[in-house]
Amino acid sequence: MRWIGLVGLTTAATLALSAVGIPSAALFAGLVVAAALALAGRAPLPRGDKPPMPRAFGLAAQGVLGVYIGTLISPDTLSGLGSHWPAVVAVSFGTLALSVIGGALLGLHRQVDPLTGSLALVAGGASGLVALTRELGGDERVVAVIQYLRVAIITMSMPLVAIFVFDKSVSDGGGEFAGNTGNQWWGLLMLAVCMVAGYSLGHLAHLPAAGLLGPLIFSVAGQLLDITTSAAVPIILVQLAYAAIGWQAGLGFTRSSMIAIGKLLPLATALIVAIAAACAGMGALLSMWTGESMFDSYLATTPGGIYAVLATASATGGNIAFVVAAQMLRVLLMLFIAPFAARGYHWWLQRRHQARSRTLTPAS
Repeated sequence: MRWIGLVGLTTAATLALSAVGIPSAALFAGLVVAAALALAGRAPLPRGDKPPMPRAFGLAAQGVLGVYIGTLISPDTLSGLGSHWPAVVAVSFGTLALSVIGGALLGLHRQVDPLTGSLALVAGGASGLVALTRELGGDERVVAVIQYLRVAIITMSMPLVAIFVFDKSVSDGGGEFAGNTGNQWWGLLMLAVCMVAGYSLGHLAHLPAAGLLGPLIFSVAGQLLDITTSAAVPIILVQLAYAAIGWQAGLGFTRSSMIAIGKLLPLATALIVAIAAACAGMGALLSMWTGESMFDSYLATTPGGIYAVLATASATGGNIAFVVAAQMLRVLLMLFIAPFAARGYHWWLQRRHQARSRTLTPAS
């Protein structure tokens, strides 16, 4: 009965959030509903010493999400960069560096460990980062809350920046950005192959978060090789995957964890605003490097809220191909490189702590 209640409330919340344009509505709904039920003592109960949701469900959700993200990449999308791809890659790495620095500063807070802090502020692929946090040993509750805080701040500030900084009207342009809308039966076969092969080979290769990154690699490869461009992951499976990832994080909430996360929010908010401002500065550099307009370069370097970015580009008559390609490249780089960067930073801190401990320990 508790699972039925969780599913029913998540479905209703997803429909409501989708109606007002919240991105990844099922994940946000699953997170909020599961956390509310957990705090009220009405969530599904743990299975002995195991969490309420079986790990296999979480891995399946990661696989679906990885394949789905991969289908958003295509040769046509990346061709929108033209000869500007070196500049966009350089700026994307700059965004990653800013995220890692911001995460390191957040990790200095006594309420969060360095690994969780470094993942919480990575600017791109919020749902994917929440999905892989547990696999890397971080606290997905903290990552989920701060990642969605980042998306909310970026999404809400973007129209204001467009109107008051760049003097843009929201009715200048036409056209819309749409995801892959291919054959869903072919998509089911692609999903099965990418999930099984991607996870198996990723696990053998000791790939961080193999459940997400393994299928993602196979899905992107299929798109770029023009093997799976006519396939589409059924949207119902994508929504279920989002919800499962939200449940996985939300069911772990307790009153003490909510209090601890609440103490993090002022620092996290300040760091998010600082990263967004620095990325806007890199957008100005990108404009000078490539010759694209200052506004399009701002949209191309905005650290999050990708669907709001693309909607804004469309509504203001911006260079949608350039913005789409730059944003997709940023998300891919974040999802592939951030786990290695976060794990490497965590390993360095551990080695430093061990070295300091040996120095402070008196010789016997």
